[in-house]
Amino acid sequence: MSILDPQTLLAGMGPWALGGLSLMIFVESGLLFPFLPGDSLLVTAGLLHQSLGLSVAVIALCAFLAAAAGDQVGFFLGHRFGRRWFRPDARVLKTAHLEQAEAFFERHGGKALVLGRFVPVVRTFVPLAAGTSGYPYRRFIVWNLTGAFLWAVGMTVLGSLLGGLPFVADHIDLLAVGLVVVSVLPIGVTALRRSHAGRAEQRVAATTTRDEEAVGDRS
Repeated sequence: MSILDPQTLLAGMGPWALGGLSLMIFVESGLLFPFLPGDSLLVTAGLLHQSLGLSVAVIALCAFLAAAAGDQVGFFLGHRFGRRWFRPDARVLKTAHLEQAEAFFERHGGKALVLGRFVPVVRTFVPLAAGTSGYPYRRFIVWNLTGAFLWAVGMTVLGSLLGGLPFVADHIDLLAVGLVVVSVLPIGVTALRRSHAGRAEQRVAATTTRDEEAVGDRS
C-alpha cells in the first residue's frame, strides 16, 4: 500500500479502514508526523464510503474525534516540552517548522487553529506552537474543536458530494493523485521561495564581501 495513494491505502485496509483512517488522522494531528495524506485521505474516504461499507456520518465523526484528540496531544506536548525536541538539522522535527507555525499562530491568534487545519504540515505544528507559546487552554479547546469539525466533516462531505459526479466516480484514481499534489503544492512553493531567498541573500553577502575587500585593497 502506498501512503501517497489514498484509494489503494483505504482499500488495502479492508475492514480496518475506519480504524486506520482515524489512526492516521490522529498521528498527523498530534504525533508530529506531518507527512500523511490527511486531506486526500478524507476526501477519498468520502468518495469510497459505499465500497468501504461505511456511512459518511461515521467517517466524519471518527475523523473529527481523531483530529481533535490529536490536537490535544500536540498542545500538551508543546506545553510540556516546547522546543526541547527540535533541532535545526533534524529531518522531521526541524526548528524551522516550529518557528513557521508559531509565526502563523502569532499573526492570526486562535484563528490559526482553524485556518492551519487546512494547510498540510502547518496543521501538525500549530497545536504544538499553541502549547509552546502558552496560549490559554480554554481558548485553545474552542478553536481546536471548531477547526477539527470544519476540516474533518467538510473534507469527508466534499468527497461524498464529488462521488455523485459521474466523471469523478469514474476517475477516482486520478482525483486521488490530484489531491495529493494540491496538498503538497504549498510546501513545494514555500521551499522554492526559501531557496530563492537564500540564494539572493548569498549573492548579496558575496557582493558585500567583494566590495569590502576592494575598499580594503585601495586603502
